[in-house]
Amino acid sequence: QVQLVESGGGLVQAGGSLRLSCAASTRTFISYTMGWFRQAPGKEREFVAGISRQGGITDYADSVKGRFTISRDNAKNTAYLQMISLKPEDTAVYYCAASPNPVPTRVRYDYWGQGTQVTVSS
Repeated sequence: QVQLVESGGGLVQAGGSLRLSCAASTRTFISYTMGWFRQAPGKEREFVAGISRQGGITDYADSVKGRFTISRDNAKNTAYLQMISLKPEDTAVYYCAASPNPVPTRVRYDYWGQGTQVTVSS
């Protein structure tokens, strides 16, 4: 069982930046590919970014490429999502997730956090 807790969300103006963190309560954090997803009001949850176990492979949704960076610190059991040049359409609840897949996947995640709200004002 893996518990994930996100933090770092908030209200920011368009063009601003935020860094989300995802703390995992497991001794085998390095065994999991980590991902970030988001869900805007009235929309389905969508994949944002994923990172492999050692951090050497990353994957991004086209809508965030060049603006968001996923990373992880396996010594701290934490994954991050650095977001810059934020747009109002980035407004959503952001979730982190853990997958046993060895490389980033967009669909197969077994554990989910409770989410953190990101609101970007225009």
